[in-house]
Amino acid sequence: MKFNATPRSVQGSSASRRLRRAGRVPAIVYGGKAQPLNVELDHNEIYHALRKEEFHASILTMELEGGKSETVLLRAAQWHPYKQQVLHVDFQRVDSKQTLTTKVPLHFLNAEVSPAVKLGGALISHVQTELEITCLPADLPQNIEIDLAGIEVGGMVHAADLKLPKGVELAAHVAETNPVLVIAQGKKGGAAAEAADGEEAAAE
Repeated sequence: MKFNATPRSVQGSSASRRLRRAGRVPAIVYGGKAQPLNVELDHNEIYHALRKEEFHASILTMELEGGKSETVLLRAAQWHPYKQQVLHVDFQRVDSKQTLTTKVPLHFLNAEVSPAVKLGGALISHVQTELEITCLPADLPQNIEIDLAGIEVGGMVHAADLKLPKGVELAAHVAETNPVLVIAQGKKGGAAAEAADGEEAAAE
């Protein structure tokens, strides 16, 4: 995915306010061997980009003036507390030879045909909706799918249960804690909920 950026030389809160009034968004690019780069973005372009799930978990090409470009990863976006306005964006430079650690969204498939739902009337609870992984930039998946077709009432899916794409590993702390990602919870909670509570308490 690509987006446009323009280097900015003026910094500070007053300069940022002027940019926002002009329909621009201040941003920064950091990481790698180069110095941090302050840039500005078109608000409408970045607003619509940020509303796309893949923009948050893809290697991005930031196109600059003069035909230059940088390969980056979105790290943070600051929004206005009540307006649909992007206030600031952080990007990190990406080195194709260096592994990176980032979060990717989880996609839950086939829950409606699982025994838990069809036969047990269970509620499928998404305990986590994203997962932190480590991989080379070329191996970064836009999402990770979890097939729930076989889940039973009271069943759970842990991070370690996932079949990850080639070249992708769980982030070190995720592999260590092995969190619950999905619970097929009976109508009144029951054993699955109690087990999940027990795991959360143990983790704390």
